[in-house]
Amino acid sequence: MRIRTMAVFFLSVAAGSAAAQEIPNRYIDYDGFAAQVARVGEARQRHRVTEDEFIRMAREPGTVILDARSAEKYAQLHVKGAKNLSFPDVTAEELEKIIPDKSTRILIYCNNNFLNAPSAFPSKAITASLNIYTYNVLHSYGYENVYELGPLLDIRQAKIAFEGTDVGRQ
Repeated sequence: MRIRTMAVFFLSVAAGSAAAQEIPNRYIDYDGFAAQVARVGEARQRHRVTEDEFIRMAREPGTVILDARSAEKYAQLHVKGAKNLSFPDVTAEELEKIIPDKSTRILIYCNNNFLNAPSAFPSKAITASLNIYTYNVLHSYGYENVYELGPLLDIRQAKIAFEGTDVGRQ
């Protein structure tokens, strides 16, 4: 009796697992996402830049600074000259409007790059940092010339210039 109960339990778990794998959705590919993260991770390490490198690169013609935070957070405070495309709004069409040439150099930053502006830059869990997602998503859309601001900076001491409604309120 006990063996039969255990067998039924394991069969139901296996059936549930198989059913979960059989739910079709051609617009979601977790395995593809995981494989891309593994491929892109190595390139990302080579494309993380210091504050000084970020400033220098931002000044060079043709470089786009992309802020993927919400429009509300962007309006409060953002890197001067950055273009906003909120992460949930990223599509091929929206990227094309902001960055038509996929070879354009793109600089990204996120909440977890800045301290002492919690309203505009609320910290995320370190494994949920927006830079991680943005970097991978840009690569998914064919943008590979992406550089990420690496360090954690105190906004009151940063050399990077900011603009927005909260400038000077930190």
